[in-house]
Amino acid sequence: MFEQIPDMAAKRAELSPNSVAFHDTASERDWSFAQINSAANAVAAGLTGQGLVQDDRVGILCQNCAEFFITLFACQKTGIILCPLNWRQPASELIETLEQVGVSLLLTDAEFQEVATKTAIGVGAPLLTIETDLSGWIKAGGPDVADPIPSDRPWYLLFTSGTTGLPKSVIQTAGMSWANTINIGQAIDVASTDRTACFLPLFHTAGINLYTLPVFLSGGTTTILPKFDPEEVRDLLASGRINQFFAVPAVYQALSLAPWIDDLDWSNIRCGCGGAPLAEPLIQFFAQRGVKVLNGMGMTETGPTVFLMDPAHAEQKIGSVGKPQSLTQVRLCGVPDGTKGVGELQIKGPGVTPGYFGNPEATAKSFSADGWLKTGDVARRDADGYYFIVDRIKDMYISGGENVYPAEVERVLHSHPAILEAAVIGVHDEKWGEVGAAFILPRPEETLDVESLRPWCRERLAGYKVPAHVKLVQDFSRTAAGKIRKPDLLETFGND
Repeated sequence: MFEQIPDMAAKRAELSPNSVAFHDTASERDWSFAQINSAANAVAAGLTGQGLVQDDRVGILCQNCAEFFITLFACQKTGIILCPLNWRQPASELIETLEQVGVSLLLTDAEFQEVATKTAIGVGAPLLTIETDLSGWIKAGGPDVADPIPSDRPWYLLFTSGTTGLPKSVIQTAGMSWANTINIGQAIDVASTDRTACFLPLFHTAGINLYTLPVFLSGGTTTILPKFDPEEVRDLLASGRINQFFAVPAVYQALSLAPWIDDLDWSNIRCGCGGAPLAEPLIQFFAQRGVKVLNGMGMTETGPTVFLMDPAHAEQKIGSVGKPQSLTQVRLCGVPDGTKGVGELQIKGPGVTPGYFGNPEATAKSFSADGWLKTGDVARRDADGYYFIVDRIKDMYISGGENVYPAEVERVLHSHPAILEAAVIGVHDEKWGEVGAAFILPRPEETLDVESLRPWCRERLAGYKVPAHVKLVQDFSRTAAGKIRKPDLLETFGND
């Protein structure tokens, strides 16, 4: 989009130095834009003082905090590449992840110091802490750095959820960040008066980019929570400290079950959702309370915003992820442009990653010869130009010669009054080749008659789509984005 862009923290400090960029609930501290930029300069000096240079990698393992973003901006200033790490993983998995990219330094907070120590020893990197070392750098200060940033230079790496194998390290750039700010900013009307919350984990693209960085770049304020807590979100909403937020379906599910949900005034709250499809009953639940939750779709590889539903059609086009946003091109492979049909969704634009760090084979495999990112999603477009994600190509199974998309079956199951959440996978069958196995999480205080579920499905689905197996679960194993880990379900089924 541009060869170079201004230093983000420095530019925002120039434009609105005294406005509050972040309120950190853990420390109860407000950080102005000028303070964030000054701290980022200091951390940049601290990192280079450790001998780090451009393109060196630094791992960071911490809960959500202002210091994470300070470090992120320090890395932008120096060209050092930040590697946010999944604090849900044990040291053995973190070591395996970091060995792919190589790190020169590991940062942690006190919460994760034990696992970080094991990880640092495993990869042979020095370990520093946010509470002592980073805070010391910030107190010491550092020279102003405000040089232009190459828009395509690797800034930080995000590791894919790894539901199909070893995670890949997706390169994120400053240019991608600005493209995402334009895409999501125009879709939800981000302004300097906006107030959002950051409670999704910062090792995931949504935690950084939906909506924290776009709101920062627009001059608004973000309240940072260490992690999602329904009561803390309730208090933010009730006090008017936030007027918009983005969440994954698991968050909306948790909020819908809270006993105080109807005590809140939702009239001025703007809500977005992604990471996984939001079930129609949840969309209707919030719509009845005056909230239009806007479904969207994106990927770590797309920065992430690609699609977002517009408020005017949120209730008329339930199930749609909306239209492609301003700086995004999409096509359905095998479907003539401008026509209806089903095909693999492919994406192009300045928000798309240049590839996977140190993995040219994976990069080549993920892009078409003419430069389109192959998403692995099957999608369709209706006559009005709205897109619907049908399913992942790899999740489709064939039963008796017929293609079955589990997402279609899951949508039907979600409409059952006793079902809170459902996941369907294809499993081996001697007669049909594959059949469906449905894993069901019942609603609290509801009794689900499993024997009646298949006949109930048969009234709503073709026979070959009706799950042959139904299993009740107490919870699901999930990725950081809230997606159910279907390989875990297949393993569970095979072990029964």
